[in-house]
Amino acid sequence: MTSQVSSHFWRLVGGAEVAVSGSTTLLDRAAIARAALARAEQRTGARSVVRAPVEPVDQPDVPAPRRTSLLTTERPPLPVPPQLTDLLPDGLRRGATTAVLGSTSLLLALLAHACAGGAWAAVVGRPSVGLLAAAQAGVALDRLALVPRPGRDAAPVLAALVDGLDVVVVGDVALTDADRRHLSARARDRGAVLVATTPWPGANVVLTATQEGWTGLGAGDGRLRTQRLRVERTGRGGSAALLAARLTLPLGTEDERVLVERPDEHADERTLRLVG
Repeated sequence: MTSQVSSHFWRLVGGAEVAVSGSTTLLDRAAIARAALARAEQRTGARSVVRAPVEPVDQPDVPAPRRTSLLTTERPPLPVPPQLTDLLPDGLRRGATTAVLGSTSLLLALLAHACAGGAWAAVVGRPSVGLLAAAQAGVALDRLALVPRPGRDAAPVLAALVDGLDVVVVGDVALTDADRRHLSARARDRGAVLVATTPWPGANVVLTATQEGWTGLGAGDGRLRTQRLRVERTGRGGSAALLAARLTLPLGTEDERVLVERPDEHADERTLRLVG
């Protein structure tokens, strides 16, 4: 655990605190992710610690290709833990905005599974989410960037990260309604997953967690080990119908099945009878 956390460094420049990874990888995706992070650092006043030398490359004089929107059908959705497939049967859909309200542990569980599948993620505007908590939740730290306090440049920082990363988590940052609409549209265009931890108008899926209790404490002894949550799913389109489930976090700590609550289809029916 210590070696994972020590491979990251913190920078505080121009009022914006940024945590980035110091590890390297040969994957092509790494270059894209680091480029997006570099743009975010530039927006917040930070400087890259390591810059790879760039050699000029002769290219034929051909017109640049026209940029087109990334078709989300070309890239599959990001996977979610098996315990959440009833609530998110399509996974974390690329180009969609998902709101996760009421539980940082649930948010980290989603990030851990996405990063385990190869995704790159960033968390913006959530100072309470640290590297140690993320590592304990199973998040791959070499695929995670933290921007706890983006300051007044939250909108351009988020836009830069959406351009190059798979998942961008938006915390309590200063955004106007127009900023939110533009970010959702940008995520659709880039094929990124936008995850809000505060109410987000127009979110495709909303997961609202309510704490139901903890386990592990005895009569004057023990420690908190697991947390029980009730998670309701609402949203738009196929997620418009209310669906709820009871979960135990950390996921996989208990063998019991996830209890899914489906609304009674006949609950709103009214019995009519002839009078008079």
